[in-house]
Formats: sequence, C-alpha cells, structure tokens
Amino acid sequence: MAQTRAPRADAVRNRKKILTAAGEQITEHGPEVGMDEIAAAAGVAVGTLYRHFPTKTDLVAAVVAAYVARVADDAETALGRVEAGARALDELAAFLGRVVEASVTDRAVKAAAQTLGAEPGDRADEDRASAAVAAIIRAGQADGDIHDDVTVSDIYLLFSTAPTDQPPAARTRWLALVMPGLTTRAREAGN
Repeated sequence: MAQTRAPRADAVRNRKKILTAAGEQITEHGPEVGMDEIAAAAGVAVGTLYRHFPTKTDLVAAVVAAYVARVADDAETALGRVEAGARALDELAAFLGRVVEASVTDRAVKAAAQTLGAEPGDRADEDRASAAVAAIIRAGQADGDIHDDVTVSDIYLLFSTAPTDQPPAARTRWLALVMPGLTTRAREAGN
C-alpha cells in the first residue's frame, strides 16, 4: 500500500492564508467577491488558489468548515475547564458569548455559503461541538444551575437568534436576557 505524503509546509501555509483572506474578503465585500481578489489578498497566485480550491463553492465550504472547527475546539476547551472544576453555567454563558462574537465576522461567510449552496462535507467537527456542549449542559443540570429541559438544539436556536448585526452592547444585553431562560437562578440585579 502506498503511503500518503504529508503536504509541504508552503502548501499548508498557502492554504491557511487563502482561508483567512477568503473569510476577510467575503466579510468585507460580500459573496460576490472574486477569486482573483481573494488570491491577491492572500498573497498567492490565482493558480495556487485554484489548486487548493477548484471552485468558489469549495473555498466557501472550507471557510465554513474552519469556522465550525474553531467552535468545536472552543466547546471542547470549555468542557475541559468544567471537568477541571469550573462552573458549567459560567462556561456555557462564556461559550455563547464567544460564538456570537465570532459569528459577527463570519456572518457574511455564512451568507455566501447559503448563496452558493456550500456545505462542509465532514460533520465530525459539528458532532464534536455538539458533544462538548451537551456535556457542559449535563454538568450544569447536575449542579442544579441549568434547567433540566435545556438541550443542545436550544443552544443552536439561541445562536440563530443572536443580534449579530447589532453593536457589542446589544449583543451583551441579548446574552443577559437569554441566560435566565437556561438557568434555574433568578436574574441578578443589573442584567
């Protein structure tokens, strides 16, 4: 059986630069931004971009997949803190806040994905994120801090309603308003 060679370091760097530039360019200019503009922003030749991503749909799907991987990594890190003794409710609230803030900049990329019909092919990162969030919720329920009927689907529903087009103060207020719906605690003064 032939061994698969690891990608060259320059190819890995170029792919990362392309993904970063694509996210920034789509966010700044919308889904209609051209592949030439993305290549220029990444500092690579357009042929290099097409070697990595034969179509714009492939590129947008990869950008979305990278976003999902970052969310999964964040969820697993939060779960690690819960397992080390951090309060699950606090970790869930902080995770919600971080994902909403990340979604502010990735909103245009998601719109481009919907426009182009791009779907990340591998659900492994979505599954990792869901498993970690489910474990955080269970820990918070065991602590008596999170309502027994809260599910991962509820968290995803909250993400879909987040005011990502509003200023930071509005997003902070949104989080303060939604958290009591998840918790068994009364709202604290000042929220």
